[in-house]
Order: sequence, then structure tokens, then C-alpha cells
Amino acid sequence: MTEHRTTANEAIRQTVRYTGRVQGVGFRFTAHETAARFRVTGFVQNLDDGRVLMVAEGAADEVERFCCALGETMKRNITAIDIEEPVAAAAEFPDFSIKH
Repeated sequence: MTEHRTTANEAIRQTVRYTGRVQGVGFRFTAHETAARFRVTGFVQNLDDGRVLMVAEGAADEVERFCCALGETMKRNITAIDIEEPVAAAAEFPDFSIKH
């Protein structure tokens, strides 16, 4: 089986789960505001187990820059990050939103 390498302009979907003090500290708002600076779509949502789920779609390099910017901004609150392997974007999101 051949490993697929993502190119910088390939549209991907990146799913990330953040652990730590990430609920009740403005994490979702910060993710939404940060996403506005990048060409990404998707959502951010609190999970029942205390983590935050983020799904972002866009060009691979843009999604990576967005994830890095959010991680840097919220690093004091994050104790662990679970990053799934990126998959092809489904283009189902019109923008980046906060799910409740």
C-alpha cells in the first residue's frame, strides 16, 4: 500500500480534539475568531467529556497554519491534542461556526 502525501494546496479535513482547561475559557470563541483570519471552514464544539472538538477544512497549508495559530493562542489551556490523520475535504461547511 502506498502512503498518500498531502500537497499544500490539496483540500483536506482535519479533525482535532483538545484536552485541558478548554471549556468555559473562551476556547470556541477564540477558535472562531482565529478561523476568520484563514481560509478555512468547519466548526468547533464542546464535548460532553470536557474536551473540545474542532473540524477544519481548506487547503492543507492553510489548515495547518490555522491549527498552529489556535494552538499557540490557547497553549496555556491545552494539556493534550489528539490530531486525526487528515482526509479529503467534504466541502460541506459554508463557513467556520461554533456548534452548541
